[in-house]
Amino acid sequence: MDDGLRVTERLMVPAAELRERFSRSSGPGGQGVNTADSRVELSFDLANSPSVPDPLRARALERLAGRLVDGVLTVAASEHRAQLANREAARDRMTALLREAVAPPPKPRRPTRPSRAAKERRLAEKKRQSQRKRDRRVDGD
Repeated sequence: MDDGLRVTERLMVPAAELRERFSRSSGPGGQGVNTADSRVELSFDLANSPSVPDPLRARALERLAGRLVDGVLTVAASEHRAQLANREAARDRMTALLREAVAPPPKPRRPTRPSRAAKERRLAEKKRQSQRKRDRRVDGD
């Protein structure tokens, strides 16, 4: 658990750059709910991280702009009763967020036009539908 986060094949966030905070979790927990610090907040200073290459950092900062506070990405997990399970969940969530943020942009869409056959099928279906509705009328139009 003390190793870093493997985000992609080439990007690894060392454990030294991750900060974990524990607090009391709301929700189920039985007798231990008021004593166990099972909620986990995992933070990563994305803006100042030496392990993230500059192009990836710029892309991630742009994509995660709404989630960052002073360049720090924070993820909380409190859905499990055990602290260890919440630590795993927070790490998984952080990895998924970073992986999505540093992914290359999708290829631009090449605009296409419908074929003549597709246009004819669409128009034929429209005619069939209008005929079907015309046949349902009671007033005799």
